[in-house]
Amino acid sequence: MTPQSNFMILATVDPQREAELNTLLASMNLGPGTADPLNSLIPFGRLEQLHFARILILSDQTLDDIAVYGLPRVNYPLYLTILGEFDGSSDTFFADLARCAGEGLERMFSYCKEYTPGMDVLPWLKAHNVSPAAAYVNWAGRTMQQVREEDALYQALEKYIGENAVPFRAMQRWEIHRALQRFVAAEQQAGRIRLSPPHRTPLGWRAHNLLHLIGVPLLLLLLSPLLLLCLPFFLIKLRHDEKIDPEIAPRVDPAHADLLASLEDWETTNQFSAMGSLKPGLFRRLTIGLVLIAIDYTARHIFNRGRLARVTTIHFARWVFLDGGKRVIFASNYDGSLESYMDDFINKVAFGLNVVFSNGIGYPRTNWLILDGAKDEQKFKDFLRRHQLPTQVWYNAMPGLTALDRKRNALIREGLYKPRMTDSEIQEWLRLL
Repeated sequence: MTPQSNFMILATVDPQREAELNTLLASMNLGPGTADPLNSLIPFGRLEQLHFARILILSDQTLDDIAVYGLPRVNYPLYLTILGEFDGSSDTFFADLARCAGEGLERMFSYCKEYTPGMDVLPWLKAHNVSPAAAYVNWAGRTMQQVREEDALYQALEKYIGENAVPFRAMQRWEIHRALQRFVAAEQQAGRIRLSPPHRTPLGWRAHNLLHLIGVPLLLLLLSPLLLLCLPFFLIKLRHDEKIDPEIAPRVDPAHADLLASLEDWETTNQFSAMGSLKPGLFRRLTIGLVLIAIDYTARHIFNRGRLARVTTIHFARWVFLDGGKRVIFASNYDGSLESYMDDFINKVAFGLNVVFSNGIGYPRTNWLILDGAKDEQKFKDFLRRHQLPTQVWYNAMPGLTALDRKRNALIREGLYKPRMTDSEIQEWLRLL
């Protein structure tokens, strides 16, 4: 198995050159927010291990909200970030990225304060890579090579079945299955279909993953007496803060909403990026830190086979702390419209939204952390929309292919070579085609 990784290059933009930078980023696009895979700056399409990528200027429009706590606005730096998800090791990916797009990256980061023209871009990228506090992968080990090959298999089988619909009607299901096996074997022999075997899982990743699987629960077990002792105080503090935290519920600025809408729904998969400040105080910082540890653990070891809790439309997601833990950025790639995306979470895992996002300024009022909050649907949607960022450049390696399509294609490949299948199993498999 080849594990998936992520990257997030973060650099401070010279505010005097923001307009120039926006113009440069726009030149990378085929349409609104959608990257040309072979653009001259970063030809994402040449990075075969890359699933998704995006470029954003992190301009926070909600910094004045902290005034409800009687605190002055903090003028954080204006950031440029490139982030994405890929197969394999970071070292290999960064080397490929620097090789394919070194000059383009140099040009892009020349608008940033940390980069000096002439610097070696590869070590600079590694030094400015920010790790997430938590990350989610729809299906761990499903590489872009596998996705491409299995989609080609599906297309070939669908075409072949359509061309042979009449004779297939007179055949038994097992005969159809056998005929499709022979067809694929012939196509492989001719080089028109390729189905590569999975790579061996890197030993270092296996060891690290096993250590994480065992280590986190073990640490919790060791700390359980202290955690149980602290629990009553945590609950009292939590309920006290929930009652006195000021609630902010402004409607979304129409111009901001229109800008975001102009970048969405150009295909079946969308991107979502949002940033916001945490409520002041150590308590909220510790709470969100513990929550994200739990999310990262479950995403690695439990929800790694096509679903995040009960939600099946997310390809990748991550949470990243910025500015010493005072702000958080959330980024995801998901199928469907934003409205359906939000409704999916509200209807299925509203308590999870509350646990994660209620530590941010402006979130609808919660009750014991898991109740209410996102259940106030309009306030929640306004909260997300206000904190959402426009994505200047977005790349999807397989446009039009949803997370469920990828699962279907993997099941088709699996069933094609299954040695023993009952008639009912073959029937279910054929329904996938």
